[in-house]
Amino acid sequence: MNVQICVGSSCHLKGSEKIVELFQSAISENHLEDSVALAGSFCSGKCNRIGVTITVDGAVYTGITPENFKTFFEDKILKPINAERK
Repeated sequence: MNVQICVGSSCHLKGSEKIVELFQSAISENHLEDSVALAGSFCSGKCNRIGVTITVDGAVYTGITPENFKTFFEDKILKPINAERK
């Protein structure tokens, strides 16, 4: 699974550095190092007033914040990976 976190100026100001840290921790805690390729990207063209833009295997999600990160990670990362493993 390819995950790109926008680190462009708008998302940087909205906390992309914290989102990167949360992803790194969640990937490690769930032992997904071999399943998730984490990368930074510049502007995805989907700037939002709140949160960071993240692209997962080509699907773009906006408004990711530390507060909604856990739900996002479970729904868009863990569930698809676990379904693929079954």
